[in-house]
Amino acid sequence: MDLDEFMQGQDEIFIRYDGIVLPGRLAVPEGTKGIVLFAHGSGSSRLSRRNNYVASVLHEAGIATLLFDLLMESEASDRRNVFDIDLLASRLLLATKWVDLQPMLKSLAMGYFGASTGSAAALKASVFSPVTIRAIVSRGGRPDMAADILDRVTAPTLIIVGGNDYGVIELNEAAYRALHCEKAFEIVPGATHLFEEPGTLEKVAELARDWFVDHL
Repeated sequence: MDLDEFMQGQDEIFIRYDGIVLPGRLAVPEGTKGIVLFAHGSGSSRLSRRNNYVASVLHEAGIATLLFDLLMESEASDRRNVFDIDLLASRLLLATKWVDLQPMLKSLAMGYFGASTGSAAALKASVFSPVTIRAIVSRGGRPDMAADILDRVTAPTLIIVGGNDYGVIELNEAAYRALHCEKAFEIVPGATHLFEEPGTLEKVAELARDWFVDHL
């Protein structure tokens, strides 16, 4: 499926709670057994073409996806919110509860895909989620920003970093050592932080797909 076709084919949804309204995009392939919620990084949104590309690959593998904005527009203008991991994790938990309230979704095994600060939010949310999180994938993430709960994560976690993402590799390695759950660490050669180099995002999508297929 073409990426533009995938983005156009998603259903627009809204996660609402106590004055909070978070727009999202939901895609559910026929016969799916699992769903992955995406937590994007700083400066990104549900419209991120990188995350939507990964979502399209998961969709082709029979996995449902939900991409949503973790912050409302008025909140995103304050850069402090973009790096507030507790706030971002709370919004991912709202989305988790929203999925669990939908009759057609609540029986699906659930996973998280986090990018940049979104990976820290995903790890933290998994610890407090009322729903069992079966798998987490971190892409170019900052899991070190969830250092206070890493030893409590139980969801099988795959950390993916770019081979040329200097500085971030070391932060991910330290976070990886702190994890006590089932885990794996993958370095994509030649990739920088945003995986913009030819073939690198495709590799991320393949690794994420295989991890979620195995664990969902």
